[in-house]
Amino acid sequence: MTGILLTKSSTFIIGPVATILGYIMDAIFNLFYVIFNFFATSIGNNSSLPVINALIENKEMTIYGYTGMIGLCIILFTIVVYLLLMPLTIKQQKFSKLSAKMNPEIQAVQAKYKGKKDNESMMAMNEETKLIYAKYGVSPTGSCMQLLIQMPILFALYQVINNMPAYVTKMRYAFSPLVEKLQTIDAVSIFTTEDHFKTASVYVSKIGEGATTVDPNLTIDILNKASTQDWEFLKTSIAALEKSDTTLSGLSSIVTNTQDVVTGFNTFLGLNIGNSPQTIISSAWETKSWLLIIGALMIPLLSAATQWISIKLTPQAAQNNAGTDQQNSMMNSMKTMNNIMPIMSAVFCFSLPAGMGLYWIAGAVVRTIQQIIINRHIDKIDLDEVVRKNIEKNNAKRAKAGLPPQTVVSNSKVNTKTISKTTPVIEEKSKEDKDAQLKKATDFYSKNTKPGSIASKANMVKQYNEKNNK
Repeated sequence: MTGILLTKSSTFIIGPVATILGYIMDAIFNLFYVIFNFFATSIGNNSSLPVINALIENKEMTIYGYTGMIGLCIILFTIVVYLLLMPLTIKQQKFSKLSAKMNPEIQAVQAKYKGKKDNESMMAMNEETKLIYAKYGVSPTGSCMQLLIQMPILFALYQVINNMPAYVTKMRYAFSPLVEKLQTIDAVSIFTTEDHFKTASVYVSKIGEGATTVDPNLTIDILNKASTQDWEFLKTSIAALEKSDTTLSGLSSIVTNTQDVVTGFNTFLGLNIGNSPQTIISSAWETKSWLLIIGALMIPLLSAATQWISIKLTPQAAQNNAGTDQQNSMMNSMKTMNNIMPIMSAVFCFSLPAGMGLYWIAGAVVRTIQQIIINRHIDKIDLDEVVRKNIEKNNAKRAKAGLPPQTVVSNSKVNTKTISKTTPVIEEKSKEDKDAQLKKATDFYSKNTKPGSIASKANMVKQYNEKNNK
């Protein structure tokens, strides 16, 4: 059976990226499948594995449900994608490190002009801030470009992992025999039975009103999201139909074989990662399987812990009293968000398939290792040398624009290194003060002459020249 599953993302940008990542996931799955098949054949234990025989384009295909395939694929797939994103991650973290270094200087400039709303002061503050960014060789937009590139990739990564049969050929083929048989019976009434297939409700809702059959691709979507209890309900329903219709004989065994193969793929470290930790705990509680309960609880707990460690290793800009209220408010919001995110991760992991939790854990571990390596690399960088090179680059640009090259160097030193965080704000003079100062200067330069006369003006020029030539 060929075609595109309904769960295959068609979202703008994310869809095509997910398709490319899907090829990587499919290649990783096939690699593991070949390795597993080689060892299984070598030791001759294929006969004990769950198996399904599918007829694909007139060719018989035997698919074995090797245990742990999906878990291993998710881990390796996550590592590969994050390694591909490594150059962007380095640039992003380098910006974070430089931002932490230059933020005190920016905040000092903001403190210098705090309370000043006139156009000249605002332009001067912007110019001095611009010089600081130029000195450190970063853009005010920061790592926005890196984030814009990374976000579609990470969203696409989620799509691939959450909808594996849409991108992994052998997983899709494992459902084929059962899906073909379900086309011959009233599967609609089974899938829409109340209190069942709740984890696949988003796909069940796509079954058209009054439909007598379910689209093959939609059937795979539903079965892929079905919980262990849903599979048991399906087997019970099929067994009841077999008793009343002898032509359906053997359908129960196909359901069992398909479930065994899919469960084999999804079983990782004893857990069926196709089920949510909540579902696993609920089932294990009835049988008092304490190891399963502990394993299921570890998924959300490890997700939260690894997310927290990853966030803590990410360079954060320190809050400064010289910063603006808006800036400090944003930093407080970011700090709160960083504290909440690990908790939210644990909450989501508890109700989502454990495979998604495994993906979050693998991603956080990879990011943590990356962060440690990147931090060590960036810590070895001579920031003074970086500043020097950036100033040289800006001098070259200014030279092309006909500006004095040295201006950037001198201004950057004056406007950043010599600004105190406690620089007093220079208040604007009142009109009365300005008039008094002007009268005092006029009286000084108009001694022994009539104010406003030509003689007084000539005397003023003479005294001014004498004063400035000393």
